[in-house]
Amino acid sequence: MLKEFKEFAMKGNLVDIAVGFVMGAAFKEVVTAFTGGIVSPLIGLIFDSDFKALRYKLKDGALNDAGEMVGEVYLEYGTFLTNVIDFIIVAFVMFLVVKGVNKMKAKEEPAPEEPAGPSEVELLQEIRDALKK
Repeated sequence: MLKEFKEFAMKGNLVDIAVGFVMGAAFKEVVTAFTGGIVSPLIGLIFDSDFKALRYKLKDGALNDAGEMVGEVYLEYGTFLTNVIDFIIVAFVMFLVVKGVNKMKAKEEPAPEEPAGPSEVELLQEIRDALKK
């Protein structure tokens, strides 16, 4: 069982998947920074507020003995929308990457080679010569 696991783990595809996963995680961080630092503020200009701060109060809270508000419940749709934008950007870029790889694979496919061995004419000549004997 250990031998089978070692063979599985050392396959090229598994290593490729691991590298792709790490690259995807790093790319996600770049997209999150782009969305949070550039896209959200621009959308915030349209709504005249901080995009990530968009939320709807579901329940009012009460002041505790220390004078702090506790028990408030918010629906934070601004954070959700920011994450949806992140997902759309990542999905679009991954689509472009897969499309590019598929286009490169189509170009790399070699033309089918002619079958090795004698041609039809040579086979017919051999049959003719064999019948003459």
